[in-house]
Amino acid sequence: MSRSEGTRVIKVDYLARVEGEGALYIRARRGRVVDLRLEIFEPPRFFEAFLRGRRYSEAPDITARICGICPVAYQMSACQAMENILGLSVTGPLRDLRRMLYAGEWIESHVLHIAMLHAPDFLGYQSALEMAGDYREQVELSLRLKRLGNDLVTFLGGREIHPINVRVGGFYSVPRTEEMRAWKPRLEQGLEWAVALFRWVLGFDFPDFEQDYEFVALRHPEEYAILEGRLVSSKGIDVAIEGFDRVFEEYQVPHSNALHLRVRERGAYMVGPLARLNLNHDRLTPLARELLQEVPHPLPWRNPFMSILARAIEVVHALEVALEVVETYETPEAPYREVPVRAGTGHGCTEAPRGILYHRYTIDGKGIIQDARIVPPTTQNLHQMEQDLWQFAPQVLQLPKDRATWLCEQAIRNYDPCISCATHFLKIHVEHEPDTA
Repeated sequence: MSRSEGTRVIKVDYLARVEGEGALYIRARRGRVVDLRLEIFEPPRFFEAFLRGRRYSEAPDITARICGICPVAYQMSACQAMENILGLSVTGPLRDLRRMLYAGEWIESHVLHIAMLHAPDFLGYQSALEMAGDYREQVELSLRLKRLGNDLVTFLGGREIHPINVRVGGFYSVPRTEEMRAWKPRLEQGLEWAVALFRWVLGFDFPDFEQDYEFVALRHPEEYAILEGRLVSSKGIDVAIEGFDRVFEEYQVPHSNALHLRVRERGAYMVGPLARLNLNHDRLTPLARELLQEVPHPLPWRNPFMSILARAIEVVHALEVALEVVETYETPEAPYREVPVRAGTGHGCTEAPRGILYHRYTIDGKGIIQDARIVPPTTQNLHQMEQDLWQFAPQVLQLPKDRATWLCEQAIRNYDPCISCATHFLKIHVEHEPDTA
């Protein structure tokens, strides 16, 4: 082989703004990728191990510390699993408050990713700060919208980072009806901001890249699933959440300390806003469903770069959910429901901003946790992220270093990977190695 036909290596030393550390390595020969590794070498976190021996009621507060961006998701999945063991059903105003709290988390998380981490990719800027020079209005609007989401979490959760008001069976305290009604003007203003954000994102150019994904999400008979539902996929999965381990399997890859997941006997799958929208668009709130009709691309969307648009639609949906709760809420008689402790194994699964978050616990008759398993959405998406890069990398191999870096970053950021914080930039080194054969 001549030197012009030599091997090209793209080596990303460090994925910044992630939990722990990660890297990307791509080797290609004659324009064909022969090796690719998304390397996650984060340290062990031991949450499942140190949950053992703790009381069941501690699980929501402990697991909330796993992620500073999505603590509500961990609390809700933990509560669902424990309530599943106890035979406890949270309904009425208490369930509505959980929906509103979760909506607040969707708003703040999605807007952070859309405006601060992902939009610069589409508009040609290195950072949101640089982008703000030309898009000051959109950045300021996004910051106000994110603040609204954080304030909702503080109002219902007690504080915006690692909320302290959530418990198995409900909440430690709940707002009065008049306090809830007072939110209506702010939420209506936020809805206007969310529509403006959606229309801004709608104007972005999306790279031409589509794959035959298996999308997986919760499906609820009446709602756009957030709190509960059955596990469904675009290729035929339809099981109760208790069937999670029968359908999906974890496995270790040599180049990563983070576990990967796959559909048994099938392979990679995608969770998150793109999966939810494709599977549940008929359950969107009215305005969100109306805005979806403005998108010239018909569903299903198989372009991962359009995940930013799915997030923008979900922000509108989340605000409509919060408004619905505010308008119908009546203060419950008690802030929580309680039943006697009993031994058993329970399952919980809710829709974190980045996709389904599965918890399984076993407790004894005294309520002490004997076993715990937590499967976050990024773990589920890692296999699919690598598959995307295998298919996408050949398009960038001949590009200049900076452009190749940019597009590899963007392909990863499509997933808003929470390992635990979204990737913002990559340090990339490109080598041309001559073929010695």
